[in-house]
Amino acid sequence: MRTSGGLEVADIFRQHGPAYRESHRLSRNDLRVMRAIEVCRTAVLGGHKDQCDHCGHLEISYNSCRNRHCPKCQTLRKEKWIEARSEDLLPIEYFHVVFTLPSELNLLALRNQRVLYDLLFRSASETLTQLAQDPKHLGATIGVIGILHTWGQNLMDHPHLHCIVTGGGLSSDRGRWVSCRKGFFIPVQVISALFRGKFLDLLKDEFKKDVLVFPDRLSHLKDPKDFETFRKNIYHKKWVVYCKPPFDGPKGVLQYLGRYTHRIAISNHRILNLRNGHVSFLWRDYADHNRQKIMTLKADEFIRRFLLHVLPPRYVRIRHFGLLANRKRKDNIALCRKILGDVKTETKQNNSKETWQEQLLRICGIDVTLCPVCQKGRMCMMEPLLPYRCHGP
Repeated sequence: MRTSGGLEVADIFRQHGPAYRESHRLSRNDLRVMRAIEVCRTAVLGGHKDQCDHCGHLEISYNSCRNRHCPKCQTLRKEKWIEARSEDLLPIEYFHVVFTLPSELNLLALRNQRVLYDLLFRSASETLTQLAQDPKHLGATIGVIGILHTWGQNLMDHPHLHCIVTGGGLSSDRGRWVSCRKGFFIPVQVISALFRGKFLDLLKDEFKKDVLVFPDRLSHLKDPKDFETFRKNIYHKKWVVYCKPPFDGPKGVLQYLGRYTHRIAISNHRILNLRNGHVSFLWRDYADHNRQKIMTLKADEFIRRFLLHVLPPRYVRIRHFGLLANRKRKDNIALCRKILGDVKTETKQNNSKETWQEQLLRICGIDVTLCPVCQKGRMCMMEPLLPYRCHGP
């Protein structure tokens, strides 16, 4: 039995992963993710010894797996990404728009992750940029950051896209800044209708290309008539698009980014206990006034739900559009700053070789070499620790 106080997803994988792998047919990608989480920051991956040059205090630090699905490896990635993005923030309002796929598409999305998630990115980004360019709404080119989440609080599949949107944009002649009305972006009914139409049109195109894979429960959709009926039925479902109130300035945007950009299906602090083959964790029931509750699942079911959210290899889950598109972002931001009269000094990049611990402490403003015991000496690396030769799945 394990209870809260250091309990991790890795503990669940170590105890119940071997049996799960024997009884389930998993992809190579799933196996790699499970293995990476199990060995993260253990002697299996090696590390190094540091010793204080004043009091002799010795510390051992093990290497991280750096897998993007690992709960322990997201903090550094998040902080470095936010540090880079802070250079792009403008002195304007920012909005948070959420696009959610109807639950009827969940199973199809699981079997066609790259295709369906790409359609979600494309339809949402095109919806926002097209409406913003329409003079009836804004008449300007905006910037958008899209962040893909595939889970709900109960770990079930729930594909949705969080978008951070500039509250204004460059005019068509790129000579002036056009601001949104204070506290208001674009009517969500208009956004939802266009998003629904774009997504279903793109889905129809993918069906015609014969690239969709239909699981057994949806095998009847291989027939064009059945697929068209399915598509029309989804058209009449409620497509949820939510536009939250604007952030509290650029600082509010950074706080949001810290919570959402590198989040995974479940963080370790939500796991309460592992007892008799069951996992208990905290979750928020949005259908019940966002109340916090405790959910208990069999370990096998917990692992199954976790693996639902393993993305395809090299799949990009944070994307930039419009003014923030990677290719022209630097020039666009410079032009926007000039028009808005905002001067910002670029942060110098630190190119020195650092461990993940040193990078995280530096970003958080903590002296990376000060001894934690005597507070006088400096921690110096004594020797590297070679990884164990360990054969896993």
